[in-house]
Amino acid sequence: MNRREFLSAAAAAAAMVGRAPLRGAAQARKYDLIIRGGRVIDPSVRLDGIRDVAVSAGRIAAVDANIAADAAETLDARGRLVVPGLIDIHTHTGRSAEGPGRVLRDGVTAWLDAGSQGADRIGEVIAVARAAPQRAAVLINIGRAGILPEGDTMDLARADVAAARDAIAKNRDMIVGVKVRLSETVTGRNDYEVLRRAQDAAAPFGLPVMLHMGQTFSPMSRLLELVRRGDVVTHMFAPPPNSIVDDTGRILPEVLAARRRGVWFDIGNGQTGHMRWDTIGAIMKAGFWPDTFSTDWNTNSPTTGVVDLPNCMSKLLGYGMTVSEAVACATLNASRTFPMLNDLGTLNVGAPADVAVLELRDGTFEFLDNYKNTITGRQRFFPSATVLGGKRV
Repeated sequence: MNRREFLSAAAAAAAMVGRAPLRGAAQARKYDLIIRGGRVIDPSVRLDGIRDVAVSAGRIAAVDANIAADAAETLDARGRLVVPGLIDIHTHTGRSAEGPGRVLRDGVTAWLDAGSQGADRIGEVIAVARAAPQRAAVLINIGRAGILPEGDTMDLARADVAAARDAIAKNRDMIVGVKVRLSETVTGRNDYEVLRRAQDAAAPFGLPVMLHMGQTFSPMSRLLELVRRGDVVTHMFAPPPNSIVDDTGRILPEVLAARRRGVWFDIGNGQTGHMRWDTIGAIMKAGFWPDTFSTDWNTNSPTTGVVDLPNCMSKLLGYGMTVSEAVACATLNASRTFPMLNDLGTLNVGAPADVAVLELRDGTFEFLDNYKNTITGRQRFFPSATVLGGKRV
């Protein structure tokens, strides 16, 4: 996907969503909150300019220049970016009770836990998601014991379709997809069959599957035979063996075909085996840009190359991605991947008032891949403030 296609897709998505009218005129009234003077970037309407954002009753009430009204609270955003609340579709936030609050401070106002637990203990991660202050949901691991050091489905019997279906049926309000981890250290030679079973578990409920790729036993071309419209391929920058590029840096034809039929490609930054700068360079140069940014977050992420979602969003600014395009990957694009997120990722009037205020600093910044390699960037996003449901948190 080249830049023109990227922006065209974002614009088309905004037209299709059918949300509230684009902009509300500022009224002579008192709002609950006005975020003043920031650079508002809203990819859903291709807005990038200095605006005020007014909030009432937990919803966006107006986006306009110099809103002439009073507010119970004012947030000065001059010199900062004001964007829709960030959406992280691949985390392991549900593994700890403190996780939701920690990512909320990073500007993340919606997250998915991507396969921390399988059918045997899915209630644990669901409990964290239910208690989260922001919107949250769960992808169930096809491995019924969840993430295991020795490999989730190295024992094929753990890829239990009946157990997964039963757990989904009992938790339809919280389970929004199935996660399958396919690295050879996780599945051994079982990857194709494990993916087939994940699809079998998801199919009766019409749920998507998130496929963790990279260093698989089977080639990507074979695994992608089983991937359907609406599924998500995460860790798209994972290096060989079995990357999405061949030895010459050419995107595999099966990967291009998957995107054409509606498969999403997600970064899933992570800490081990998922990103290497030379692979990223080859994929970006080929014009196959990610649909979404995500962190693969866990509680030790802040002390690794992940840091937070704004840091992960910064890493591709040196590969040709603009600030607005990076914001789209963590807002509008992410909101399209799972139905429960469809009303987010926008600052349209009437939308939930979930807002991330970011600082974009110029300077010299070091970014780390998963192999202890570094690059130097000239810009980096930093979280500055978060508004959730119209309230600063």
